[in-house]
Parts: sequence; C-alpha cells; structure tokens
Amino acid sequence: MRHLMSPLDFSPEELDRLMDLAADIEQNPARYAHSCSGKKLATLFYEPSTRTRLSHEAAMLNLGGSILGFSSADSSSAAKGESVADTIRTISCYADICAMRHPKEGAPMVAAHHSSIPVINAGDGGHQHPTQTLTDLLTIRSLKGHLGNMTIGLCGDLKFGRTVHSLIHALVRYPNIRFVLISPEELRLPGYIRHDVLDKEQVPYQQVVRLEEALPTLDILYMTRVQKERFFNEEDYVRMKDFYILDAAKMKLAREDMFILHPLPRVNEISVEVDADPRAAYFRQAQYGVYIRMALILTLLGIQVEGGKTW
Repeated sequence: MRHLMSPLDFSPEELDRLMDLAADIEQNPARYAHSCSGKKLATLFYEPSTRTRLSHEAAMLNLGGSILGFSSADSSSAAKGESVADTIRTISCYADICAMRHPKEGAPMVAAHHSSIPVINAGDGGHQHPTQTLTDLLTIRSLKGHLGNMTIGLCGDLKFGRTVHSLIHALVRYPNIRFVLISPEELRLPGYIRHDVLDKEQVPYQQVVRLEEALPTLDILYMTRVQKERFFNEEDYVRMKDFYILDAAKMKLAREDMFILHPLPRVNEISVEVDADPRAAYFRQAQYGVYIRMALILTLLGIQVEGGKTW
C-alpha cells in the first residue's frame, strides 16, 4: 500500500508515467468511466476547500466510484476531541482511499501511519500540497510541452504558501530550472527552503520585490494570494494583501509564450481583465487537477484499465 504525502514520494520517472496516464484520461474519458465501480473515496477536510475537495470528488465520480466525508472539522467528531489516528482507523472501515486536508502540519502523515487504506495529503498547514503540485506539473507540461529548461516566477506569499513550497521541491529535480522569487520582504521564501533545497541542489534563483522587473524574463508566472488565514493579526494582512495586482498593463511586459498559473482561490491579485488573455491558464489548471487526481486514485488503488496507460 502506498500513500501520497509529498511530491517527492514519486520519482521523476513515476511522475512522467502518472502524467501520461492523466493525459490519456483527458483524451479517452469513457475508457476510465467505470474503473472504480464499487470503490469509495473519503474526503476528510478539516479546513475549507473548493477546488481540492471537489476535484477529488469529481475525479472519483468520473471513475465510477462513490464519495463520502466531511467538509469542516466542526461537522466531524474532531469537534468532540477525536484524534486523527482514531478518525482514520474508523474511516478505513468505510472507504477504500481517502484525501485529507488539515491545518496542522504532519496530520496526514499521522493518518497514514494508522491507516489501512491509501491516504492522500490534500494540504497540511503551510507545509505541503502535493496534489496541487501534481496539477501544476501536468499543467506546465501540457502548456509548454516539457518540464525543465525554463524560468519560473513565484509571486506573492512565498512564506506561508504550501503550493509554492511543494512546487519548488518537485521542480528542482528537472534540468535547467531557474526561479525568480517575487515577494515583499515579510513574505519571502523561508530560509530553510532556500538553503536546504535551492542552494543544496545548486538551482539558480533571484529574489526581487517588483513584479514588473521579473515579468520579461519568465516562461511561467505562478501567482498566489496573500493568505489571511495564515496571519496572526489583521493589520499585517491588510498591509500585505494588495501588494501585487497583475493587470493588463503589466501583462504587456511579459512574453507572448508566458503562461500564468494560480492555485486559486483568487482574491484580487489577478485582475479579471487578465482572464481573457490567452496566457491566463489558471482555469485550465483547475481542469487538469481532475485528470491528475483520477490518475492518482487509479495508481494508489493499483487499478489497471484495459487499453489504457499502465503504471
């Protein structure tokens, strides 16, 4: 039995096979429509979510399976003090696989240690968000035709952004990746990631404050929101929340083949006028999230589909 706690749980070769499977699912959805018939996915979401929870559920429904679960800690026995370990032991009696989001870093790992079914980390605090990373990798590969040999701009909340942290861990394994880290001083990428990941892997990067300075150099711009829920006081959040706003005027500085990604939800860091730009790929990214999660569910359950891609 295998779990997904981090994007590093899969080798680059395994990631390629997973993305090949997702691409085949996109092209041949009917082939996979009944592959999880009789299987159940439990979504255990101790934090609010739209895309991550619903895309996992859509993925399982698209595969012919069924879903159960809860969408907040208040609607589970966690409100009565039940531990994560006891919750997953119970859920293992009801479902074949589960996806867990939790505000505490490491909670899905605790669940994996006590589970008799595969556990997918659907985001734990400011730590990891591996299924979003798989989505991001599939999106980049689908848009650019490859992974590697490109400059990635990461903009916004690089301190608390778990999507950014996971994406960096995954991308440094590909050749000739360069990062431009775009953030205010207060929201810079944590030192442990810069030193233990970027410096250790000898991945070139630069830190800048102005988005306009970085735009002309980028192949991919990965925007993030300033996360109100990660701040300890309202004053700091209000001061930071409008630091970056990508609009049509700024897009004139970018290359014609640069694409914009965003894990969503968007607040106001990307103006709605940018949505009509063919380089805006964040809603396509949300669709790719369903395909990659379908591929992940099949892989963790060990299901091979006749005529489909093999793991």
